[in-house]
Amino acid sequence: MSTQSGLGTEIVNTINKLQDVFTSIGTTSQASIDLPQICVLGSQSSGKSSVLENIVGRDFLPRGTGIVTRRPLVLQLINRPAGSVGQPNGVDKTNDKAANPDEWGEFLHLPGEKFYDFNKIRDEIVRDTEAKTGKNAGISPLPINLRIFSPHVLTLTLVDLPGLTKVPVGDQPRDIEKQIRDMLLKYISKPACIILAVTAANTDLANSDGLKMAREVDPEGTRTIGVLTKVDLMDKGTDVVDILAGRIIPLRLGYVPVVNRGQRDIETNKAISTALEHEREFFENHPSYKGKAQFCGTPFLARKLNMILMHHIRATLPDIKARISANLQKFNAELISLGGPTGDGNSGNIVLSVITEFTSEFRTTIDGNTNDLSLNELSGGARISFVFHELFNNGIKSIDPFDQVKDGDIRTILYNSSGSTPALFVGTAAFEVIVKQQIKRLEDPSVKCCQLVYEELVRILSQLLLKVQAFRRYPQLKERFNSVVINFFKQSMTPTVKLVTDMVAMQACYVNTTHPDFIGGHKVPPLDCCPLSDDLIDALRLLRLSLSA
Repeated sequence: MSTQSGLGTEIVNTINKLQDVFTSIGTTSQASIDLPQICVLGSQSSGKSSVLENIVGRDFLPRGTGIVTRRPLVLQLINRPAGSVGQPNGVDKTNDKAANPDEWGEFLHLPGEKFYDFNKIRDEIVRDTEAKTGKNAGISPLPINLRIFSPHVLTLTLVDLPGLTKVPVGDQPRDIEKQIRDMLLKYISKPACIILAVTAANTDLANSDGLKMAREVDPEGTRTIGVLTKVDLMDKGTDVVDILAGRIIPLRLGYVPVVNRGQRDIETNKAISTALEHEREFFENHPSYKGKAQFCGTPFLARKLNMILMHHIRATLPDIKARISANLQKFNAELISLGGPTGDGNSGNIVLSVITEFTSEFRTTIDGNTNDLSLNELSGGARISFVFHELFNNGIKSIDPFDQVKDGDIRTILYNSSGSTPALFVGTAAFEVIVKQQIKRLEDPSVKCCQLVYEELVRILSQLLLKVQAFRRYPQLKERFNSVVINFFKQSMTPTVKLVTDMVAMQACYVNTTHPDFIGGHKVPPLDCCPLSDDLIDALRLLRLSLSA
């Protein structure tokens, strides 16, 4: 690989920094700002990984069967002359620097930590992938940002996307093809994306999965560059000259043929430098390519991609600057509307202050001491009081203990309570059966009362989340606050409902006939001073008839 410094290093590095920022804060901002990037697209067997490793000059990508690349890998290559001093991204925390002092990798999710051993880079890619997707064959759109410093690379940024697949294998989800396709389209559909479509030269170009998908979003081929791998494995007497000339599927950015290491070369740890030398000799000695060998191979591909990316960034830079300026004005205005700094800036103190303000406002709302009293509807503590004293009270009063007690039911209970011997007097067993059934009817309005109070507490919470100024400034804290408080309310509902049902069950379990409110038979006043009610007369008549039957 050429050791010359890449063109447009500073401008590419600026885009790299923007990519890191967007990755750190999420994809919301990136959705409105389309950054120029080169996305690597191809099927699993197209040789995508080998192309990237040849460009870097190092083995660092995970390999295996099935889907190996399960998250987008944002690969930022930075040319750094050998022996350069300085710590570009923090303190050196690794201990294998002696093995390779001029080349190292850095991950965005591990700030300040350098990897001089490229095998450890591979291990970290696998570890972080499994941390987000698990050990099965699932995929995730969350990118891994890897920055590689080396004197043997050109300054370049590539996004390695998961390989296209059609049939789920092993533990892969049944819709794995759709998942991968949706992810790839999300990247390559952006107008600022340059598509690097990798295709095996020993297959029919018309059946290339990478080119087929690229043409869906770039039908004119204006932002697609083709890479033809496995040129050395083509049948004898065949070549890719017609493809390179654009006579098969024309692409404005053209095609570049390369020769990758074979599976046996990888298994025997054949050095990439040796493989690049073999690639050079192949094109220089092949009768179809020796006249244009300078336009073939991995080194030419890297230079071409460097030039394409640099010119593409320059072409899109005015729009990027305009969008960044517009977003900056928008967020500055929003920041001003949120007010000045809160306290001393300590996150713990800020959260404590918000909790204190929230609890104070909640208590004030319950007590009715708030200044924002509504003229249109009951709210807060007044609403809860209305639930208890009006809705619940009316619900209890609306229960008529006689509307569900039929004459036939009373007759049956009286017979059952007397057993095989006709009874002269009515025992308390029949009475208690009827009374307990009516007491249990108190459970539904009581539980409904609990639910209404819960709904009002949730309503108060929603109002306070909008009222407290700090929640506007910290939307994630607001969401977390809402989640925690709602969860607390739900957890409290379970023991509350149980307590209410237990209280009703206790009343139904034991009927206290000596209670002052209970009129015992021995205390019934004479008929002339306390006439019987019609209901009681009907009940006694029914009792007499049942006993004489």
